[in-house]
Amino acid sequence: MDRNLDHFLRTRLVNELHARPSPRVAAPCHAVYLAFKQVGDAAARDRGHDIAHLTDLTERHGAPKPSADDGHYSAQLGRHRLIWESHTEFVSYTAIAEGVPPQAFDPTAGAFFSADWQSAAPGRRVTAAMIRVELMPEDEREIDESLSAWFSRDSLAAFRVLDNSAVVASDFRIDPDGWMRFAVFVRDGTRMSRIGRIIQRLCEIETYRAMSMLGLDRARRLTARLNELEPELTAMVDEMDRGASEAKLHKLLSVASQLESLATQIAFRFGATSAYEAIVTDRVRALREERYYDRQLLEEFMTRRYDPAMRTVRSTEARLNRMLERTGRAGELLRTRVEVDRSAQNQQLLESMDRRAELQLRLQHTVEGLSVVAISYYAVGLVGYMAAPLAGVVGLSKPVLMALATPVVVGLVWLALRRLKAAIHQS
Repeated sequence: MDRNLDHFLRTRLVNELHARPSPRVAAPCHAVYLAFKQVGDAAARDRGHDIAHLTDLTERHGAPKPSADDGHYSAQLGRHRLIWESHTEFVSYTAIAEGVPPQAFDPTAGAFFSADWQSAAPGRRVTAAMIRVELMPEDEREIDESLSAWFSRDSLAAFRVLDNSAVVASDFRIDPDGWMRFAVFVRDGTRMSRIGRIIQRLCEIETYRAMSMLGLDRARRLTARLNELEPELTAMVDEMDRGASEAKLHKLLSVASQLESLATQIAFRFGATSAYEAIVTDRVRALREERYYDRQLLEEFMTRRYDPAMRTVRSTEARLNRMLERTGRAGELLRTRVEVDRSAQNQQLLESMDRRAELQLRLQHTVEGLSVVAISYYAVGLVGYMAAPLAGVVGLSKPVLMALATPVVVGLVWLALRRLKAAIHQS
C-alpha cells in the first residue's frame, strides 16, 4: 500500500487512540496516584517544566529519561511501574507495585514520591490517592470488617463493579496524611487488564471530579459579584420609566462591560467544568456498578454530594447569561429612548432655526427697503446738484426737477439691488 496516499496526521491520530493504555496488574497490589495542576493559566503552561520534573524522578531511580515532546511515559522504576500522563490542565503520576503493605494505606507507601520531589513540582496537588487491591475473601463479611476499620461510615460508598468481578469502596475523605483512600477486592481469576482498568477509572474519577470542582469556587465568587451588579441593573431598568439620558446609558454600558468581562474570565473554567463532569459521569457508568448489600452506590454518592455542585456551576453560568441578555435588551431600549429624546430636541432646534431664519428674512427685507431709501436719498441729492444748471434752461425750478427725478432714481436703485442680490445667490 502506498503510504504517500495517507493524510499527514493519520498515523499520529491513530497512535493517540493507544497513547494511554490501561495497566496490567495482578492482585494483590497497590497504587499511588498524584495529579498536579499549575495554579495560574494551566492550559498555557510551559510543559517543559513538567518534563523536567518527570526527568528528576526518573533520574532518582535510574530509569530512561522522557523525550521533550512526550505526552505519555511509562517505565519500570524499581518495584514500581510508573505511568505519567500530560493533560490539558494537569499531569498525573501513577506508581503501581505488587503486594500490599501489612498496614492498610500505610503512608510510607507514598514514599515513592518523596516530599522534596513533590514540593518541587511546577504546580500543586489536586489529587493524591492510594488504591489497595486485595483478593476477595471467601466470606464477604470480612470485607465489611475491613471497611469499618478503614473508612468513615457516614460517607462510605461500596459497590460491585464490572459484572461483580470486584468490590470497590471509599469514603472520599482525605486522611491525616493527605491521601484519598480506595479499597478494591477482586475475585480470584480476574484478568490483569480488568484490574488495571478499575485502577485507572478510579484515578480518573477522582481527578476529574477534583478538576470539575474548581468551577464551584469560581461560581461562588462570581455569584458574589453578580449579587452586587444585579440590584444596580434592576434600579437602572426601573429608572428608565422616568426618562432616559446619556448618563444613564453610560452607566448601563459600564455594567454591561463588567458582565462581559466576567463572562470572558469564567468561559474557560466553566467550559472545562462541563467537560470534566461529562468524563466523571462516563467513567462512573463504565464501572457498571451494582449494589453491595445495603451500601450506597457511587452514583448515589455523586448524586447527593457532587451533582449539587455541578448544578450550582450551571445555574451561575445561566444567571450570568440572563443578566447579559437583560443588559443588552435594556441597553437597546435605553438607546432607543435617548435617540427619540434626541430627535425631539433636534426637531425643536430645527423649529427654532426656522423661526430665526424667518425673522432674519424679514429683517433683511426691512434692511433692503431702508437701503433703497438711503441710497435713493443720496442719489437724488447728487442728481439735484448735477441738474441744477439745467433747471433754468428747461424752465423748471430745482425742487420740481428733483421731484421728477426721485421716482426714476428710486426705481433704478431698487432694480440694481435686486440684480446684485440675484447675482450673489447664483454664485
